[in-house]
Amino acid sequence: MKRFLVLTVGLLLLSLGSWIGWKTISRAQNRRLVLTGSSTIAPLAVEIGRRFEALHPGLRVDVQTGGSSRGIADARRGIADIGMASRRLKTSEKELLVHTIARDGICMVLHAGNPVSSLSDSQIVGIYTGKIQNWKEVGGKDAAIFVLNKAEGRGTLEVFLKFFGLENPSIHADAIVGDNEQGIKTIAGNPNAIGYLSIGTAEYDQKHGVPIKLLPSHAVQASTETLAAGTFPISRPLNLVTKGVPSGIAKTFIEFCQAKDVHDLIKAHYFVPATR
Repeated sequence: MKRFLVLTVGLLLLSLGSWIGWKTISRAQNRRLVLTGSSTIAPLAVEIGRRFEALHPGLRVDVQTGGSSRGIADARRGIADIGMASRRLKTSEKELLVHTIARDGICMVLHAGNPVSSLSDSQIVGIYTGKIQNWKEVGGKDAAIFVLNKAEGRGTLEVFLKFFGLENPSIHADAIVGDNEQGIKTIAGNPNAIGYLSIGTAEYDQKHGVPIKLLPSHAVQASTETLAAGTFPISRPLNLVTKGVPSGIAKTFIEFCQAKDVHDLIKAHYFVPATR
């Protein structure tokens, strides 16, 4: 009888140990790393995430957009492990840690069929504040200008406003767009549209046949090459942000994003890899 009880207890302990071990393995194999924020960074983060997942079986890298402000807010509140911000942090956000993975720029984008080849800063300000409303006023056709603005909370919007010394309430827009692809799609379908967008995203789409063109700024062509050379005037960092020093899988992922192992992905998205 004693022998039976010992055997029974032993089997129960063995089963309990196996169950605990299985649960531990199960949790390890169902880890989830959440990134939220910038729609400029998101497509790149997805590609890097896939490569990272292949090196870490059982891990899922969940990338969500919503704008740089969302990424910063989510990182602050602990909703996201990592926030994505396609701009520099403000003074009020300095408690967060920044991990730059690449550089991008912002340029004015027109339909490929628009004859206008350049715009001065004052002309751009005039267009966005409603003082210039027809393309003929800046050397184009006799057609009303269709102005695109970016939605609140977008890093691209904040960089644009700061560079041109504008306030968002002063902008006269015909349409508000969220991510860069939405802006490019709108411009490609409207010969009279103008918008300001990520150089990397716009250059990628242009080279893949989308009928748009990137305007120079201060006589410098908008391109990955001029960004890498440091000559294009409207540049910005592409940042991952964390609340405090990252640890564990978040730390490993950030280090991976900053490694040369992903420079091919960064360049494929027409961004410039950050130098460490």
